[in-house]
Amino acid sequence: MNDKTLKHYLFASDFDQTLTFNDSGYVLSEIVGIPTEEFERKAAGMAKINLVQQGAELAYLLLHDPEFRSRVRKEHLYEVGKRIRLKDNIGLLDEILDHGIEGFHFDFSIVSAAPVDTIVRARAGFGKVAILDQLQANLKIGPDHIIYAGDGSSDIHVMLHVNARDGFTIAVSETEHVAHIAKRTVLGNNAIVVLVPILQKIAGWQRPQVREFLESHGFLIQEWDSVRTDWLTLRPAITTSVPAGVAE
Repeated sequence: MNDKTLKHYLFASDFDQTLTFNDSGYVLSEIVGIPTEEFERKAAGMAKINLVQQGAELAYLLLHDPEFRSRVRKEHLYEVGKRIRLKDNIGLLDEILDHGIEGFHFDFSIVSAAPVDTIVRARAGFGKVAILDQLQANLKIGPDHIIYAGDGSSDIHVMLHVNARDGFTIAVSETEHVAHIAKRTVLGNNAIVVLVPILQKIAGWQRPQVREFLESHGFLIQEWDSVRTDWLTLRPAITTSVPAGVAE
């Protein structure tokens, strides 16, 4: 098919725990001998006082925390990259997005606040929005042709931005705030699972066609549960007693 007849989309994804099973902050802490509980404590403390944008805790610690600054070296960052456990079939996901869906072409970009040289790096939160806008301008596509997948708090600003401009957002975790914002949520230990909402929403395929497509690439869907989740917080009702003999 001629490239001019293809529908072009940008598929952008977060990195930590979206395409991996590990968070780079935990891996780095383990390498340099800092207890993971200490990393959690410091990250939670920064989040509590809104010291940094959510998702940027590790970058802040590397720059300003005495313990991290004194211990972390460049070789440790490279070692983090080696130890991060990626989800299965990221390469195949890239291949399918590139030319494996008839009538469509998806440019696959990774937007991350992590200190990795092979991906597009940005400050968490609004920094990711700026990078996404830059990628859109470079590709010369409309905002409604942007798909963003993420898993955590640092993806909230991006998802709100994409949704407001008629793009499509996918949550790959049940993190409450992200799941509320994303237009679809898909869970699985294989990177290929993010294709399911794309094939359904963007390509307009029905379940049998999605199953057949995945089977053609060697994947059998063993379980496929689509459940709408209602998030509720209940508190005891406050009742006011009425003195005897007084009409309500």
